[in-house]
This record gives sequence, structure tokens and C-alpha cells, in this order.
Amino acid sequence: MKNQEKPNQNKADLKNPKDNFVAPASDAATDLRDFFIDCLKDIYWAENALVTALPKMIANATSANLASTITEHLAVTKNQVVRLEKVFDLLGEKAEGKKCEAMAGLLKEGDSILEETTPGAVRDAGIIAASQKIEHYEIATYGTLNAFAKALGENDASKLLTQTLAEEKEADCLLNDVALNAVNIVAAE
Repeated sequence: MKNQEKPNQNKADLKNPKDNFVAPASDAATDLRDFFIDCLKDIYWAENALVTALPKMIANATSANLASTITEHLAVTKNQVVRLEKVFDLLGEKAEGKKCEAMAGLLKEGDSILEETTPGAVRDAGIIAASQKIEHYEIATYGTLNAFAKALGENDASKLLTQTLAEEKEADCLLNDVALNAVNIVAAE
């Protein structure tokens, strides 16, 4: 196969790798601290967006256990917003959000799931699916932010981010339990 293309390779892959270089924006982060703060603004926007979106999920859930699980996580999410404000304060920064395109997309997908399902167990399964995608995004984000805080020697910020990371993992487990022990079983019938 010396001079042959690999099966999944297309002509764009064969071009000069420099053709894929992305020029940074004029306000691009120049060091890890700047990037860390930028990422905090992103998740701050995301958590505030969730505070607005979760009541819609609760209102559309027909499983009492699912509604209760999301209601409890709404309270946790509100506390996470406050915790992020503490992180900003520790860093000497103003708590402000920057639109998180990933979360905006996940929330839009959640709305689509509601529109594409009828009320009942199938919609509940869809709510869980959308919620777990959100939790997985948050787990990845808080894990990364925690690693940045540690690298920057921001130990107090790291402790707060670790607390939120644990809460997001717990929420994912609780949603998984609701899905596996009730909702998915009823939805499959």
C-alpha cells in the first residue's frame, strides 16, 4: 500500500497540514490563566442557562422520580452558580458569562427531543438522554477547569471546582438509575 490512499482518507487530508491552521481572534487568550478565565465565563453562562431550562424539563417529565431528580439538581445548579461566583472572586475577576455554544446546542437538542416525543415514558427517556449529555459536557468541563486551577496553583478554586465536578457525576449517576430502573423499562413496553 505504499503509494495508495488509505481507505478513509480523502484529498483534503492529503493537503499541507498548514492549510488547516486556524488564526486566533484578536482577543484570543495568550496564557493559561486567560484561557482558564474564558472557560469559567463559558460554564458560568451554561449553568445560568440551565437554571432557566431545567424547569421546562421538570414540567415535561411524567415520571415523579425523574421530576424529583431534576428538581433536586436545579437547587444544586443554583448553588453551582454561586460557587462559580466565588471562583471568580478568588481570581479577582468579575463573574460574567460568555455564551457557551456547546450548552446552547445541547439545550436546543433537548427542546427538539420534547417536540419529537409525546408525553410519557418515551419523552422521559428523551429528557434523561438530553440531561445526561449535558451532565457529560459539564463533567468534562469541570474536570478540565480543575486541572487548569491546579496547574495555576489556584488551590482554593480547585477545591470549589472539585466539589461541583462531584455533584455533576452524582447527577449523572442518579439520572442513569432513573433510566435503568424505571423509565427505560416502561418506555420499552
